[in-house]
Amino acid sequence: MTAPSTPVDFLPIALMFIVAGGFVVTTLWVTHLLGPKRKSKIKTDTFECGIESQGNARIPFSIKYFLVAILFVLFDVEVIFMYPWAVNFKQLGLTGFVEMLTFVAFLLVGFYYILKKGALKWE
Repeated sequence: MTAPSTPVDFLPIALMFIVAGGFVVTTLWVTHLLGPKRKSKIKTDTFECGIESQGNARIPFSIKYFLVAILFVLFDVEVIFMYPWAVNFKQLGLTGFVEMLTFVAFLLVGFYYILKKGALKWE
């Protein structure tokens, strides 16, 4: 049996975060001090693939676009949780199978909900 962890055991991790954060802050500060400060119309102009920008970049997108993107990520991540189950299918037995059926049932309830709300209907 292992001894319980003490706060001193986490000191290397805390030091790593402090050093990493200090490196980031120091790098940003030094580049701000030493970097060139030339501002001109050409430098502040929007550049994207060499094509002249046209119109306003802040045109609002339909919320449906973002909703579909979030739902894709949500269900994609849920499918990732199924891989370990599929690999260990035989070792988990009936209990693992019932738990996965419960998990899939929750996914289907969520999917049914978003269908009823019309989240995937486009005008």
